[in-house]
Amino acid sequence: MTLSHRPKPRFVASLALIASLCFASVASVAQERPKVTKIAPPKSSIFIGNSFFYYNDSLHSMVLNLLKTADPADKASYRSTSVTISGSGFDWHDIGVYFRPDAVGRYSFDDNNNVVFNKLDKLFDIAIMMDCSQCPIHPQLKDIFVAYAKKNAEIVRSHGTEPVYFMSWAYADKPEMTRQLADAYTAAGNANNALVIPAGLAFARAIEKRPTLNLYAPDKRHPSPAGSYLAAATVYAATTGQSPVGNGFAGPVDKDTAAFLQGVAWETVQAYYKGE
Repeated sequence: MTLSHRPKPRFVASLALIASLCFASVASVAQERPKVTKIAPPKSSIFIGNSFFYYNDSLHSMVLNLLKTADPADKASYRSTSVTISGSGFDWHDIGVYFRPDAVGRYSFDDNNNVVFNKLDKLFDIAIMMDCSQCPIHPQLKDIFVAYAKKNAEIVRSHGTEPVYFMSWAYADKPEMTRQLADAYTAAGNANNALVIPAGLAFARAIEKRPTLNLYAPDKRHPSPAGSYLAAATVYAATTGQSPVGNGFAGPVDKDTAAFLQGVAWETVQAYYKGE
């Protein structure tokens, strides 16, 4: 039999190259510059979203570890809470309920698993909110995204908290979603004077630079551990204004991969806020 399977690695490599080129072309398209590019570095946060947040031991937990590692002398002052509903969009969450007195955030757990009762002059510094992965660009749901981006921002601000939108990423097999989601979230951020975290653009940049690194779960939409780490590093960079490069918390990835993803996160945040 003369058939050979030797060309297969070249074929696989070609597919990876094609995928990286697709994401690169999407990520490099010019876009509207976001109006809000900086907020006061937060010490407390609430993540309001769906399974994109709670995969891989929760995005809020990774971000909290990055913050505590960067500021070990004051790590006890950082706290974060995640409120997620599987498959949810902006309109599934009753945002006002999360700000009831003596409820969410009233207590937390320290590094030794002790219950700590928080002194809460205000519940959270920021509220990081994500719509469903297709909602901002879906023909039947995008108007709801626009309406609830405004409504939820107003509710959050009424409680002294800064609203922040989390720009999600394209599905692995639909790279065109990157630009569509970026445009939708940037427009929402500008309309509501809110910071946007460019996680979706960070995914596209990472795929462009290292197409063999898998950022996705098998379903092609949820994040792999590396994808969650990249999202966390991007949240850290965007909300603190500081580079995550060199942060000692690697979480679910090896140190070399963490260093690469930290660099991608910082490059993406800088480029996005400069309108590049």
